[in-house]
Amino acid sequence: MAANAVVQERLGRRFELWDSDGNGRIDKSDFQSEAQKIVKAFGEKADGPRAHAVVDAFMQMWDFLSTKAGVGPNGSLSASDFGQVAQKEIIEPGNSGFATALRPTIRAIIDLCDTDGDGQVSPTEFATWLRAIGVDQSQANAAFQAIDTNGDGNLDTEELLQAIRQYHQGENDIPLLGR
Repeated sequence: MAANAVVQERLGRRFELWDSDGNGRIDKSDFQSEAQKIVKAFGEKADGPRAHAVVDAFMQMWDFLSTKAGVGPNGSLSASDFGQVAQKEIIEPGNSGFATALRPTIRAIIDLCDTDGDGQVSPTEFATWLRAIGVDQSQANAAFQAIDTNGDGNLDTEELLQAIRQYHQGENDIPLLGR
């Protein structure tokens, strides 16, 4: 499969996962739902500061995508619209696109996952995150090992951002999308 076909397949899968109500469009409520699902998986109170940070980061990501797509924060995107804006604003710019669109969300999720307060994600914390987004738990350890590029036994923002970028660009097959 050509790299572009892999990118489009993975963006399509990402769209399907965010389309929580299955109506064929994504909007602000779908991003809120994803954030709340992750918060709940960690047992965080919905009104807690870490929960707010995750929801706020997802809302920033939605605002970025919806603004770049020209639909505004109260609009919605079809799968085609999402694929086009994600390709143009995230995939094509490479590191800078992923950093702009995803770094705040990854950072907020790391803060939520980081139950021991060390600023990084342990294998157990990572497995909980993967479970929250629907990834088969039998794949969690292998995924962790592949992402832990510096071999320190923990994941940081840069390692996770790089893995997500490489996955969506078709450069790795680490399971980062569930269900």
